[in-house]
Amino acid sequence: MKKLWDLGWGIYKKYEEGINYLIWGFIAFLLNVILFYLLVNMCHMQELIANVISWVICVVFAYFTNRVFVFKSRNKDAQSVGKEFMQFVGARVGTLLLEEAVILIGITWLHCNNMLVKLIGQVLVIVSNYVLSKLWIFKEKK
Repeated sequence: MKKLWDLGWGIYKKYEEGINYLIWGFIAFLLNVILFYLLVNMCHMQELIANVISWVICVVFAYFTNRVFVFKSRNKDAQSVGKEFMQFVGARVGTLLLEEAVILIGITWLHCNNMLVKLIGQVLVIVSNYVLSKLWIFKEKK
């Protein structure tokens, strides 16, 4: 049993950032999709507006989880944290626009199932967000 634990721990430590991103990203994804579903189907909100509201909540959640658990940012002073947060939000605005375009085309113009379109948009967003976070926002400072 100890060997199995050591093997698992070794794999986790080797791929810690990616595994943590998947875990916290999945939680943010669930939060986003559930909020979207509730706003659209229970509150009868228009899809593009519901997407923006769920996005705002999830961006705040994702910033803190990415900062602390995934990329383990070492920025401590207010100016560095503020810059990091603004970069994070800026990158997320770009992927929000991508998802809004997917929703506009898929739901509004093509009249596809709103949850299917939301899931397709989320896949594109998740990949884009990881790349932007890894290469721009939380990259190691020299």
